[in-house]
Amino acid sequence: MRGLSKDLAFFCTKANIQTAIFVVLQHVPMQVTTKAIVFTALKYGDTSLIVKAFTATDGVKSYLLRGVLASKKGKLKSAYFQPLTQLEIVANHKNKGSLESIREAKVYYHYQTLYANMAKNAMALFLAELLGNSIREEERNEELFQFLEASLQWLDVHDDIANFHLYFMLSLTKFLGFYPDVYQQDRPYFDLLEGEFVGKETLNPMLRGENFYYFKTFLGTNFDAIHTIKMKKTNRQELLKSLVLYFELHLQGFRKPKSLAVLNEVFNTYV
Repeated sequence: MRGLSKDLAFFCTKANIQTAIFVVLQHVPMQVTTKAIVFTALKYGDTSLIVKAFTATDGVKSYLLRGVLASKKGKLKSAYFQPLTQLEIVANHKNKGSLESIREAKVYYHYQTLYANMAKNAMALFLAELLGNSIREEERNEELFQFLEASLQWLDVHDDIANFHLYFMLSLTKFLGFYPDVYQQDRPYFDLLEGEFVGKETLNPMLRGENFYYFKTFLGTNFDAIHTIKMKKTNRQELLKSLVLYFELHLQGFRKPKSLAVLNEVFNTYV
């Protein structure tokens, strides 16, 4: 019996050690190398930033970059964290929903015009805020990352981009789960709440008239053809307003981007 007790005690101790090791490992950050697209960078204290980014490996992540605003010789530069910058980072991920850390970062795609062009820069600020309010999953979504990566590079290298944000928003809904039901497009209205074409108006928010026509036209196009859709500035703003409402109706907690007013003002002046 004594031998049995010793054996039992040994196995209990061994189990405790294994459990302890497992618990410790759960709290050890995992170092990852991944692509990341910056959404926002907020100043924290006098010298630090809190950066929200969408990573290729782990979805949305928030990082605390201590002292990045004060350091001139470190591996991290504050200029790397402008909205929509495409980075390759080496980061520590605890995957506990808390702030993570970045060890190294470098720009892997250098925008040529996105920040220099007034209209593109205003659009970038709007899209970054829109994405930050829309995408929340802390999990890998390779197709979504590739869509964002390719779309933003397309925006950077093309000139006729007045309709880009409209088609981008519609395309984004495919990944967010509320892409419009494209059946029965012969019906004269689109119900924004139900996300479908309907034969008669209801009390729900509706697309009708010219707004409806342009909405349906964007559903049947692609990025390389959006410049062929000719719109007045008022029509473009009205459809953008409707698309923002569409996001509000289908994404719980979605906040209308504050940069929307700036985008409209810039487009009224320069586009």
